[in-house]
Amino acid sequence: MTHPRSSSPASQFAVALLDEFVRLGVRDVVLSPGSRSQALALAAAELEEAGRIRLRVRIDERGAAFLALGLAVETATPVLVITTSGTAVANLHPAVLEAHHSGVPLIVVSADRPPELRGIGANQATTQPGIFGPALRASFDITAPTGETGEIEAARSAAAAAVAAAGTSPITTGPVHLNIAFVEPLSAIVPLPEEREPVVYAPPRLAGDPMPVFQAPGTVVVAGHGAGAIAEATARALGAPLLAEVSSGAHFGPNLVVAYRELLSAIEFGERVERVIVFGHPTLSREIPALIQRPDVATTVVRSAAVDDYNPGHAVATFADAIRVVGEPDNSSAGRAWLGRWVTTSRALLEQQDSPDVDLAISAAPKDQAAFSRQVLAGLRAPVTRRALAEAVWRVTWPHDRLVLGASRLIREADRFAPGKKITVHANRGLAGIDGTIATATGIALASQSLEGPTAGGVTRVLLGDLTLLHDAGSLLFGVGEPRPRLQVIVGNDGGGTIFDLLEVAATAPRGPLDRVMFTPQSVSVERLAAAYGWEYRHVANRGELDSSLTASDTPTLIEVPLAR
Repeated sequence: MTHPRSSSPASQFAVALLDEFVRLGVRDVVLSPGSRSQALALAAAELEEAGRIRLRVRIDERGAAFLALGLAVETATPVLVITTSGTAVANLHPAVLEAHHSGVPLIVVSADRPPELRGIGANQATTQPGIFGPALRASFDITAPTGETGEIEAARSAAAAAVAAAGTSPITTGPVHLNIAFVEPLSAIVPLPEEREPVVYAPPRLAGDPMPVFQAPGTVVVAGHGAGAIAEATARALGAPLLAEVSSGAHFGPNLVVAYRELLSAIEFGERVERVIVFGHPTLSREIPALIQRPDVATTVVRSAAVDDYNPGHAVATFADAIRVVGEPDNSSAGRAWLGRWVTTSRALLEQQDSPDVDLAISAAPKDQAAFSRQVLAGLRAPVTRRALAEAVWRVTWPHDRLVLGASRLIREADRFAPGKKITVHANRGLAGIDGTIATATGIALASQSLEGPTAGGVTRVLLGDLTLLHDAGSLLFGVGEPRPRLQVIVGNDGGGTIFDLLEVAATAPRGPLDRVMFTPQSVSVERLAAAYGWEYRHVANRGELDSSLTASDTPTLIEVPLAR
C-alpha cells in the first residue's frame, strides 16, 4: 500500500503514530505545548475532535507527566505524555521514576532535534536519547521522517513496540520512551486516516502456575502498597492476620489488623511470627522490614510491578510471581486463637480514644446528661488532630469515590487508625516523593469520572500536607477549556515538614537549623492560592466543622485544616 507524500513528513508520521496508538487501545493523551512537537500536538487535537481520544493539555511538563501517571494508574492502560525538546523532556523525569518503581505503563513521546543539530550549541538541543537512564522498560530513538517509503509502517511499528514494552506482563509493566527527531516543515494539514477496528487493551496477565503455599503456624500476610485484593483473599484462605497498609488495596476484611505496628512490637504477638507472606511494596513502617530481617522468620515475597523485588536486608528466602493456597484455613483451636488475638487486640487498641462517656449519655440523672452534653460540645470545639482529620476523610469516602494520600505524616495517621473498608486508595509510593501529588490525583479523578459506571458519580479526595501542596501548586491550574473534575484537596496545614519531628534527627539537631533546613516552614495564604487558581476554598476551624466541610462539590475545592505541630 502506498501513502501520499505530505508537505510535512513530520505530520504524516505523527498522525500515523497516534492513530496506531489509538487502534491499540490507548485513549488518554496528555501534552504540553512546544514548537518541535507541534505535529504530534496537532494530530492529537484532531483525534480528540474526532472523538477517538481524551486529550489533556498542561503548560508544565512535570505536572503533565504526573497527570498522565494518574490516568494510567486509574485505567491500568498505557497513557501518552507528549513534550517538545530540551528541558521539557527532563521535567518528565520524576514521573518516569515513579512509574518505573511502581510499574505504571507511561509512554513518553518526546520531539527532538535531528542528530546534526546535537552537540553544536543549537537552541533547545540536548542529548535526549537515554535521558531517563535505566528507568525504562524500553527506549526508541527514531530518526526524522523525510517522506521516504515505509515511514508510515515504521510509525505504526513504533507504536506497537511501545505498547508491548509498557505492558508485557504484570511484573514488567512500566514506562517507555519514544524520542522522535523532526525537521522542517514541522507541521502541515494531514487528514486522519479512516478509523480502524480498535483493539481493546487488556492488562497483561501472568503466565504459568502459581507457587503452592501450605498452611503453617505463626503466619502473617503483609500487604504493602499496590498489593490488591489478592492479599486479603490469601489471608482469609490461610486463616492468618492481615497486616495491610492503607494504600495496599487490601485494607479490609475480617482478618485485618490495623494496629499492626503496636502488635509487632509486643512479645506475645510479633515474636511469635514464624512466616511472612508479602504482597505489594511495604513503605509505611519500620516494624515490617525489621520482622522480615529476623533470622527465625521465613519470608515469601509475591512479586509486583515494582521494578525491585522487596527484600529488606537481603533476608527474603523465596520470591514468586504468584501463589495459591493449598488446603483449608487452620480451624483448630490454636489456629483460631492465633488470628483472633491479633484481630481483637487491634480493635481494642483502636477504641482507646478521647470520646464522650457513654455511661453519662444513658444515665437518667440530669447532671450526668449535662456533663455528657458539655463533653460533646467541647469535642466539637476542639482543634482538629491529624488522627481526626485522617479518620474523617476515610469515613466520608465510599467505593464509588477515590482517595489519594500524599507523602506526609497524614498517610501514616491513616495507616495507623483507618478501620477496614473496601475503597480505592492511591498514593505515589514507588519512591514516596511529595512531587506531583495534585497532578496525579487530577488524573485519577478525570479517569474515574469519565467512564460509565458507579465511579462516574464519585469524588476524588486528596489528603496531604502543606509542603506537598506547595510543591505541586502549579497543578491547581486548569487551562481554558480543560475539564475540571470533582476534586477535593484537603490540606493538613502544620506549617512545615513535621514528619521530620518523628525522626532521630529531631533529638540531636539544634532547633534553629533543624527548622530552617528540614522543617522549612512557609508563609503562604492557602485561601489566596485557591482564589488565584479559581478553586472553591473552605477553612476548618474545629472538629465540629470537619465533616460538613468534606461535602462533595461539583467544582474543585481546596480545604485547609490547621494542625498543631
